[in-house]
Amino acid sequence: MEDWTAYVEQIGRAARRAAGKLATLSGNTRIQALNRIADAISAQSDALIQANGADVSAAQEAGLAPELIERLKLNPKRVASMAQGVAQIASQTDPVGQIIEGYVRPNGLRIEKMRVPLGVVLFFYESRPNVTSDAAALCLKSGNAIILRGGKEAMNSNRAIARIISNALREAEIDPASVQLVESADRALVPHLLKLDRYIDLVIPRGGESLIRAVVKDSTIPVLKHFTGNCHIYIDSQVNSMEDEVRRVCVNAKTSYPGGAVCNAVEHLLFHRDSAARLLPLVCADLAAKGVEIRGDEKTRALYSQAKPATEKDWDTEYLSFIVGVKVVDSIDEAIEHINAHGSRHTDAILTESIANAQTFVQRVDSASVMVNASTRFADGGEYGLGAEIGISTDKMHARGPMGAADLTTYKWVVRGQGHIR
Repeated sequence: MEDWTAYVEQIGRAARRAAGKLATLSGNTRIQALNRIADAISAQSDALIQANGADVSAAQEAGLAPELIERLKLNPKRVASMAQGVAQIASQTDPVGQIIEGYVRPNGLRIEKMRVPLGVVLFFYESRPNVTSDAAALCLKSGNAIILRGGKEAMNSNRAIARIISNALREAEIDPASVQLVESADRALVPHLLKLDRYIDLVIPRGGESLIRAVVKDSTIPVLKHFTGNCHIYIDSQVNSMEDEVRRVCVNAKTSYPGGAVCNAVEHLLFHRDSAARLLPLVCADLAAKGVEIRGDEKTRALYSQAKPATEKDWDTEYLSFIVGVKVVDSIDEAIEHINAHGSRHTDAILTESIANAQTFVQRVDSASVMVNASTRFADGGEYGLGAEIGISTDKMHARGPMGAADLTTYKWVVRGQGHIR
């Protein structure tokens, strides 16, 4: 297909039309549609797995990394989880039409701030087919139309899922253009999509840093960004009775996902000098036993000789693999300054018995999620009770952290009077 301008114009116009209709639907109508989608995914599990098999075979022939192929695969359990995810989103409180705040002015005017859909969302993502149904469900729940542009590795899977959603929307008498899949993996059409600011209200790219930066560079539409997940755990001086917790949390945060290739895996550990002599060698040995490479500063290497030397570049690196950087700091102030200077404002954690130190960390670390005595791996829409997430934002506007249905809304002011004049 060569006339990308006409193709994306058609998609954008249809999405805007559908969004206008979605905004007027009752919450119950959207719930029923989502439950139809969940039931259809369950009923067509075999067909989805068959379509996915073609993607997996092509990925294997192309020599994709094993961890990427694993992300791509669908099986009966994963399809059932997809359906359950859609049903869970359907069961959540409807965000559309909620009154965020309301009050009456002295002149009798009633002022309300009402939650409303964003409109049309353009969503870029990579090889996980389940993201197709998650993103579609979150947008439908929040009254938004969505344009899906998945990775070429999952094209057959995404087409099959999008077809199920489209049929379910027709059965529910909802415009199927509410959820549209871009049917081409040709990168030449992407700049055309990113210029549709007259139809599209927000772009959400979910994937590697190179994808996100390319979208930001070309887009005339606001982009919600999450470049990297350079997450930290600071082990405080006040951890006298927390040896087991410190060891367990640090290992979990790095190794609970195969290869550590997720954005909420810890990439750097900062030990206060008072706890480092006792705990740093134990934690590093635990991680090494799981196959994690340790890179440390001089003080770390003095305490754990097997560590490789860390460079200045290491502190800014999101490894996305079984590598962790380790540093000894003299104070909580130094730890916070290091995190704010080198982190990506995604997720950072403190392990401590001190309520005061925990509060200082929470107040001063400038990240979307701050954990106290918990693994960074909890920074996830499902773990936060959102059902699923369309992405994790490290921006401060318009949303921050894991984004559920409510984060796909904005608000409008509604003013009610009785013939008031100014």
